[in-house]
Amino acid sequence: MYEFQLQCAQCMFPNVNSGGDLHVYFGGPAGGGATNRSFGRLKVQRVKDLVKESYRKKKQSNDLEDDQLKGETSQSRVPVISYDKSDLLDEQKGINVQKDTTKDVRSYIKSPRRADSSSEFSAASSKGWGSVRSVDSYRPKVDNVSKKGQALKAHNDFFSRKSFKELGCSDYIIESLRSLNYVRPSHIQAMAFVPVISGKSCIMADQSGSGKTLAYLVPLVQRLRQDETEGLSKPASQSPRVVILVPTAELASQVLSICRSLSKVGVPFRSMVATGGFRQKTQLESLKQEIDVLIATPGRFMFLFKEGFLQLTNLKSAVLDEVDILYKDEDFELALQSLVSSAPVTAQYLFVTATLPVEIYNKLVEVFPDCEVVMGPGMHRTSPRLEEILIDCSGDEKAERTPDTAFLNKKNALLRLVEESPGTKTIVFCNKIETCRKVENALKRLDRKENCTKVLPFHAALEQESRLANLEEFRSFPTNNISMFLVCTDRASRGMDFAGVDHVVLFDFPRDPSEYVRRVGRTARGAGGKGKAFVFAVGKQVPLARRIIERNQKGHPLHDVPSAYEVPSSIMRFNITVSIRQFVIHEHSQYEAN
Repeated sequence: MYEFQLQCAQCMFPNVNSGGDLHVYFGGPAGGGATNRSFGRLKVQRVKDLVKESYRKKKQSNDLEDDQLKGETSQSRVPVISYDKSDLLDEQKGINVQKDTTKDVRSYIKSPRRADSSSEFSAASSKGWGSVRSVDSYRPKVDNVSKKGQALKAHNDFFSRKSFKELGCSDYIIESLRSLNYVRPSHIQAMAFVPVISGKSCIMADQSGSGKTLAYLVPLVQRLRQDETEGLSKPASQSPRVVILVPTAELASQVLSICRSLSKVGVPFRSMVATGGFRQKTQLESLKQEIDVLIATPGRFMFLFKEGFLQLTNLKSAVLDEVDILYKDEDFELALQSLVSSAPVTAQYLFVTATLPVEIYNKLVEVFPDCEVVMGPGMHRTSPRLEEILIDCSGDEKAERTPDTAFLNKKNALLRLVEESPGTKTIVFCNKIETCRKVENALKRLDRKENCTKVLPFHAALEQESRLANLEEFRSFPTNNISMFLVCTDRASRGMDFAGVDHVVLFDFPRDPSEYVRRVGRTARGAGGKGKAFVFAVGKQVPLARRIIERNQKGHPLHDVPSAYEVPSSIMRFNITVSIRQFVIHEHSQYEAN
């Protein structure tokens, strides 16, 4: 069945790369498509014709009628713009697209023929990717809706209609949250409060940036305070009441920061971090004090537990944050077994994640069959305010295609993006550390004195102190119009919260649909957050990326969701989902450019 689906996937977009070196696919906001037609019926040539017609009408009039927009988007909202390599090279007197010099890249950007080659679309396009209009021009026009009204809609999409008071939050919790500018709960926070504070074990799942950390911290902290007031439990040395396991030291530091913010504004409780990369003596000394919340990575947790520095007799709740990523850690399953066997039988377990593949869900319910499932509305979906742009970096069909040429094509496309669409903060995702270093060097050569750009690496090859320092600098707000670039592996996509990220660049195509969701989820976060995701693809990754973005536009989950908490999809939707996952695994190794 999978082979048949893969053949269908390759036949959906015939002649996708014909006659072009750089193809750009613009995807509007997720969920914007209203059609229920099968994605397999999409016709690329029809899409191109629609885009040309749309731009011709935009040139004549800036005010399209609603029925015209509806007619154009009913087939598809997938404009495709092709750049003819031969035309560009003629104008630039033989500049090779694979040539690795910044000077040539800039010449490629400023070539006057670029505007001519796309004049059939727009004669007066704004600054953006190439000479094409911003993605905003592909959004459906909404008449009689003010900016205030649009902001209100985004607010309502993110926040629950219930208040913290209606959920059952105590007055001191509400005041503390208000002092941190949390006025209303998000959907996942509202849904999770009652089952968490009542002590039920839960699987908590919602999209990136939905507020899952506070969704479990707020009810847990309130419950700790209530138990202490009623004399049911109290903090003890080397015996935390809450253990939070996370996959990386950086995420542990982030959770600790949120805990300390809460404790400073009126909810007193003691929290600490135990991870690798720091002095063991300092952590042991902190653990001897009375602590309420311990945040640890699986490896350090197991070390403390085996050596007798950590007791679980006082444990009330265990939180497994980013549980699908934790299962990839070799120490996690042993850590989970230790928790289950050594903690009181009344202990609560909370499994938190932004992506929950069926196989992970099955593992959890096998061990915890009574878990309550709390799923937010954005599960396995991208933000509705995210704009996805597909960049085909395959190169000339007649030229030899190797990982080296693919990397050079992607590098030049990245440099063009830096030149033409600069943002304050950009995250560049690569699949390998080696690729991160190459991209870092290419960006640094573009501005050796760092007058306009600041490049910050973030991957496992760096010392932990360097990673945390770069992370802290990237989270700050730069001055003097400096553009900051975080060049990283998927380590930065695992639960990390970044504010004000303008662009996310998928320099290498993700190996798994879950990683796609996590990567693009670093932008357009929270209530009203907006951002763009540039997806670089080569070869057979291009039609796959189109299918992914098309599903995002329609508001469909990117891959299969456990049927326990979502009505089973139609056979067609499920098969497309499975084939996407198989297609990634099967084709990725051939076209990964590192």
